[in-house]
Amino acid sequence: MTMESCLSIFSLAVLVLHSSASSSDVRLVNGASPCEGTVEIHYKGEWGTVGSNWWDLKNAAVVCRQLGCGSAVSAPGGAHFGPGSGSVLLSWVKCSGSESALRDCRKDEVKQYNYPHEDSEVRCSGRSDMSLMLE
Repeated sequence: MTMESCLSIFSLAVLVLHSSASSSDVRLVNGASPCEGTVEIHYKGEWGTVGSNWWDLKNAAVVCRQLGCGSAVSAPGGAHFGPGSGSVLLSWVKCSGSESALRDCRKDEVKQYNYPHEDSEVRCSGRSDMSLMLE
């Protein structure tokens, strides 16, 4: 095994461990791939959605990065992917775009009945920057 192969395997292992450790509190549902869909978060012991107030590409970029899904392509609204499950748990999320996880962004805690047209959504490129470097 060459040094380059070992480095590639090590880099991939680090990426997988980082992704699984940091993505455990966010997921995308109802999309055609694991890297698109309605944003759901695990917050204070339950799964729910993120309100779409202030939702933009900077917020979407953080979710894509956290999930190891590359860069944000869009942050569609209007229940494009359908409703998430549970209540809206967070709203008014405001990320700078450089955070490593959605939990690190400014946000307000809310708990309200699920309004599908209020759920935040994400479409990511589907490829992590690390996987591009390994090619």
